[in-house]
Amino acid sequence: MENTKPLPNLLIEQRMADAWADVLKYPADDTVLHPNAHRLAFADPEFLLRREARGIRIQLEMLKPDLGQSAQGIHSTVVVFGSARFCAPEKAQTLLADAQASGDAQAVANAQRQLRNAQHYDQARLFARLVAQYSAQQVAEKKLFICTGGGPGIMEAANRGAHEMGAPTVGLNIALPHEQSANPYVTPSLSFKFHYFALRKMHFMMRAKALVAFPGGFGTLDELFEVITLVQTKKSQPVPIVLFGSAYWKRLINIDAMVEEGVIAPEDLELLHYVDDPQDAWDIIAQFYRL
Repeated sequence: MENTKPLPNLLIEQRMADAWADVLKYPADDTVLHPNAHRLAFADPEFLLRREARGIRIQLEMLKPDLGQSAQGIHSTVVVFGSARFCAPEKAQTLLADAQASGDAQAVANAQRQLRNAQHYDQARLFARLVAQYSAQQVAEKKLFICTGGGPGIMEAANRGAHEMGAPTVGLNIALPHEQSANPYVTPSLSFKFHYFALRKMHFMMRAKALVAFPGGFGTLDELFEVITLVQTKKSQPVPIVLFGSAYWKRLINIDAMVEEGVIAPEDLELLHYVDDPQDAWDIIAQFYRL
């Protein structure tokens, strides 16, 4: 009769070690991508990168960040979106000084815009500090963790604010043609990298208890409207959706026109909250959950 008792952990680990040893037989250069029928299937990058194996890759991108966050107690997050192009005020000041020294009028105008937008970096940083300050006083199951796309700009600012308060921070990075590395304030063991935008956006929502969107470009809009659509259609639980920088958002998107044309319902306006102060953003989340 077959023994159905679970294998001891040490035996399982040894078998995985043996399998991993097989992976390490192959050099870490382009020869590893040459077809090799004898290679273990899960140790064969050439096989895993085939079009037919896309479903496996999608499943792995679903599983790895989920298991990694669960193992580290990350169950509830506040997701912060915003432009990757905004920089910290101190950097913006340096850029402006350099531009003025160069005498290039266009460079000066660009640097002045950077300095103006640097306020959003500071506000994202302060908002994240408020979230971390609240969580520091809570038991594990009630903590909220800052989660961003892991890159520069507003993402860096939010990760930085939470990091400065001693809190772990999550980064869900994306592989892009122009390589984007994780910012230094993401907790290394919570820094995940994605190939598929769809899986990345799914992970943003899986643990999100609130979304705070700072001014940003196409990527920010993509992520924002994904969340709005999921909440509006009740495909996800209601969460506060906070638009930080009311002048920017109201100039960019005329939501009232959508109501006037009947493409959304008047009550859909209640999904969005416009704020200009970090404390106001946190108060909306705290009131929503009666914290």
